[in-house]
Amino acid sequence: MSNWLLVVYRDWLRHIVHRLRQELLKQRYLHIDETHVQVLKESGRKNTSDSYMWVYCSIKGAQNPIRYFEYQPGRGGKYPEAFLKGYEGYIHTDAYSGYNGLSEVKRCLCYTHLRRAFVDALPKDIHTPQASKPAEAILRLNKLFDIEAELEGLSPEQKKKERLIREKPLLEAFWAWAEKSAASELPKSKLSKAFYYALNNRQEFFNYLEDGHCSISNSFAENCIRPFVIGRKNWLFAGSPKGADTSAGIYTLVETAKANGLAPMKYLKYILADMPGSAFLEHPEYLDDYLPWNPMVKELCQ
Repeated sequence: MSNWLLVVYRDWLRHIVHRLRQELLKQRYLHIDETHVQVLKESGRKNTSDSYMWVYCSIKGAQNPIRYFEYQPGRGGKYPEAFLKGYEGYIHTDAYSGYNGLSEVKRCLCYTHLRRAFVDALPKDIHTPQASKPAEAILRLNKLFDIEAELEGLSPEQKKKERLIREKPLLEAFWAWAEKSAASELPKSKLSKAFYYALNNRQEFFNYLEDGHCSISNSFAENCIRPFVIGRKNWLFAGSPKGADTSAGIYTLVETAKANGLAPMKYLKYILADMPGSAFLEHPEYLDDYLPWNPMVKELCQ
């Protein structure tokens, strides 16, 4: 990233990124994911250490969609705890224990991850008796995904109602079967770990039934962070913590612009051309003029 863009980001763009964070935390439903990134010149750390890029994003179909990227030197639970301090709502995540300290939120775990655990437990020869349990688990979970596909397009209220009627009995039957089936499995086997994954997080897997806005999968967050993952294959590392932080801000602006139907370069050029004449430092509310759903922004940057 050029020194010019680094300076511009610190002077102007970071104010809009901060404003997007404020707006995101007003939303009641979020998806969260993280991926590793190598950052050089971190104080007290080797250059080969893994740091992380976190993404916090609006749910699919949100009125004002936001994709917020945040660089942190680690993956510990203190990072989402700090980001979400005071937040009350639903979050969609994997079962990573780092989220366990978030006491004020309702956590919806990802059935895609759960199904993947049983897929990993399948033996190479799926025609052997050892394949029967993981195969049955996959079939049971596939029924859930099939119903979700049928419910796509319903209002949240209708979706919640249909889920309670059609999906809740399947879930109760799955967990009853899993509890019984897990008893005879060797503790360290992949299948035993898959059952433990389900049984140890039962409530979090059921939470999505409470609200039709919630999803059964966190694949949406994985898709939101994918542009960063693809880009990382080309540039490999960030040259410094400041560079990583700036990269997070630029990804936030670009991906949020795309989520709102804007042309990212038009959006960035508009901000950089117009902000020098704005008194946003004295009047922070002026920053709303640069949010991607502002009517003028949408007209000029699509």
